[in-house]
Amino acid sequence: MASPHTAVNGPSLPHRPGALRRVVAASLIGTTIEWYDYFLYGSAAALVFGHVFFPKSDPLTGTLLAFLTYAIGFAARPVGALVFGHFGDRIGRKKLLVVSLLMMGGATALIGCVPGYNSIGVAAPIALTVLRLVQGFALGGEWGGAVLLVSEHGDAGRRGFWASWPQAGAPAGNILAVGVLALMTTLQSDQAFLAWGWRIPFLLSAVLVVVGLWIRLAVDESPLFKDALAKAEQRKAQQKAEQPPLVAVLRHHWRDILVAMGARMAENISYYVITTFVLAYSVGHLKIEKQVALNAVLIASAVQFALIPLFGALSDRVGRKPVYLVGAVGVGVWAWAFFGLLDTRSFPAILLAVTVGLVFHSAMYAPQAAFFSEMFATRMRYSGASIGAQFASVAAGAPAPLIAIALLQNYGNSVPISLYVTAAALITVIAVLVARETRGRDLAELDDGADGASAPAARDVAAGAPA
Repeated sequence: MASPHTAVNGPSLPHRPGALRRVVAASLIGTTIEWYDYFLYGSAAALVFGHVFFPKSDPLTGTLLAFLTYAIGFAARPVGALVFGHFGDRIGRKKLLVVSLLMMGGATALIGCVPGYNSIGVAAPIALTVLRLVQGFALGGEWGGAVLLVSEHGDAGRRGFWASWPQAGAPAGNILAVGVLALMTTLQSDQAFLAWGWRIPFLLSAVLVVVGLWIRLAVDESPLFKDALAKAEQRKAQQKAEQPPLVAVLRHHWRDILVAMGARMAENISYYVITTFVLAYSVGHLKIEKQVALNAVLIASAVQFALIPLFGALSDRVGRKPVYLVGAVGVGVWAWAFFGLLDTRSFPAILLAVTVGLVFHSAMYAPQAAFFSEMFATRMRYSGASIGAQFASVAAGAPAPLIAIALLQNYGNSVPISLYVTAAALITVIAVLVARETRGRDLAELDDGADGASAPAARDVAAGAPA
């Protein structure tokens, strides 16, 4: 077998630069739209939903209840990962990405139509929660498919760079979501914004979905998946049984799934503290104008969008693990400066706090797509990457704003929140340290003999054992 570094200079499949760029552009635009939908809910939960759907509670409790509906969406993400992962490994990445986009966009547009509590009572938060569950289910399948489509089109030498572009869809979506909300709050009074203005960004999702579908339908299926599917058909013709992707990945890749889950703890928790909880902390606790916090997140997200491809490219040169570790250690340390800067109530200090936090987050998030993709064989890659990423989100991103608000309510200061982020960073550092370095791995070599029933040697290859 060739060494991992041999694959850097000799990809196993032919790649057309034009086709790869189209796939990258389609994945970036698609993930941007999906993250716009998802982050829009989080920002609205911090600023609006407590007033509209839980008006009988005091402001901080209303925000807490709104974040509870926000967190419920995360519960559906592992279910989406299981369902989309299974069918994505069986019938292809592209078809499932179209389904996820339609589900996410439809649910988001409908949120903009849900009447408030004063109109239909308890049915309002119930409808909101159901639609949030649909969002979570769709996103559970979106991430894995988008990053794998790019990873499987590209070559080993620049996979970190190309696969990081769908990751850039997260800050791009946040820019859109926060930017539209910031624009609405600027153009409207608080009364008009709470009455109807907040609905416009949600209804806008219907237009974005049409654009996303037009672009996504134009790209080709992953060549690696086509090759793996052809081999599976040959095995089927020879009456060789193939394990379901979920069974195969849990049997042969359980260690990699645990590593992926641990690697996501600091990345996921820090992101939602930095971009979502910061809105509730600034407006509800510090009594700062919402426009100040929104502008800080908006500018910092633009910086992150530019940094993600750079960190992805860096991971191609020095490895996935070193770049990821810098981000994990950095965010654990920065958590102690973050709230101190917010407490100054100065816009430059708040902007610095959020921007540096997202710089460290980018160092984890950028190599993540290639890192996770390189752990799994093709016929179980969608399942493995999605399960590892989305099951972690239930323990990490879902409760992060809830835990942060509860700690703030109970202790009245930010020290416990900083401890919480630092503890998550420690878990991630340990997970990444025990992981195998995957830079330069040839994805086609992972599939040699890895049929899901897997001989021991093939399992070692699929699990990432050194060549």
